[in-house]
Amino acid sequence: MNCERVKNYGLTTKALHCGWKSDPATGASALPIYATAAYKFRNAEHAANLYSLDEDGFIYSRLSNPTVMAFEQGLNALEGGAGCLATSSGHAAFVHLLTALCSAGDHVIASKKLYGGTLTLLSDIFTRFGVTTTFVDTDHPCQVEQAIRDNTKAIITETIGNPLMNVAPLETLSRIANRNGTPLVVDNTFASPVLCRPFEWGAHIIIHSTTKYIAGGGHLIGGAVIDGGNFDWNRHADKFPSLTKPDKFYHGIVYTEKYGASALYAKLHVSIIRDLGGSPSAFDGWLLHLALSTLPLRMERVSASALEVAKYLESHPAVEWVRYPGLPSHPQNDLAKIYLPQGSSGMIAFSVKGGLAAGKKFLDGVELIGHMANVGDSRTLVVHPASTTHSQLTPEQRAEIEIGEGLIRLSVGLEDAADIIADLGQALEAAGE
Repeated sequence: MNCERVKNYGLTTKALHCGWKSDPATGASALPIYATAAYKFRNAEHAANLYSLDEDGFIYSRLSNPTVMAFEQGLNALEGGAGCLATSSGHAAFVHLLTALCSAGDHVIASKKLYGGTLTLLSDIFTRFGVTTTFVDTDHPCQVEQAIRDNTKAIITETIGNPLMNVAPLETLSRIANRNGTPLVVDNTFASPVLCRPFEWGAHIIIHSTTKYIAGGGHLIGGAVIDGGNFDWNRHADKFPSLTKPDKFYHGIVYTEKYGASALYAKLHVSIIRDLGGSPSAFDGWLLHLALSTLPLRMERVSASALEVAKYLESHPAVEWVRYPGLPSHPQNDLAKIYLPQGSSGMIAFSVKGGLAAGKKFLDGVELIGHMANVGDSRTLVVHPASTTHSQLTPEQRAEIEIGEGLIRLSVGLEDAADIIADLGQALEAAGE
């Protein structure tokens, strides 16, 4: 469906209707799985027009696929962007985006409280290609301002941090980004567009690990990059030549001239995904599009349950501390009220009294709750970041970003809140024995 017609509709209506209306060949209302590698050209002229970008259409499923495109259009409508590129993982989303923006010698600023895998991607892999990163505490925007250089190509933060549940000061970071001609990139995985739409607060690019809340069932790996269409690349033409200068590897196209506000999306869609190849399967695109229809309901449920669980944990004598944006005790609860008025998602960080030994007893004691390295599942999950998701960091690095040995990351699912609380209670009792 052309979402321009429903742009004033509510989010749940958009989630149900955007991206797909019916199959033009059969009239089928359900989205088909277009399980094909290639697409038949009408004639030689049609083929040439597709390759020269003079005509829209499908060539090869590494470049685009109708099932995947339906999901891309649906997620783009929910975030309010200019275009969405789906990728094979959240990591692939970051790799494709940074490849589009950066070259050897360029610089990136990133929150030092990002997900551990993203920290390693920036500090290990991209440094090999000559792209350096300054890690700062984006909760203190003055550190971002001080780290800006002439060759800074992106400022990266998370709406809700993983695993510390810090809330980014989006408006302030956006002002710094605009003032310095650098796009603000926001990983919106934990909030989803249901709870926060960073473009409305000045962000320029949104990243998702669609593995998490977007998919919701723990059944696939995926990612997405959404272009806000609100960054003036031409104003900083010399800084972003990949978008504002002729692309010698694609007929000399200048993306800002041909695609205007959608220049970054076009670059990602016709060039970067072509060369890096991190495209999702048609089946994953189908599952993701199907999951969008229930995303608003799921986020409402997990947010309500997580608040109830967080209050329980905060009152439990075996718990040392709790970090949940929806609690008045959270240091950025004032920001959560601004950016997350519909709920603070299902992610909770807490620490069990007794340190690492007690934490291990707690993890071994859960029964209903799954002990695994994923979040945003329909089932409640728990993990110990210091020994898993952030174990590649040194103890000193973890201490610097406040990831203690006792920190537990809890992803509240769709079960009855009373059952989640009961399982937490018996596991905490076991930890104290």
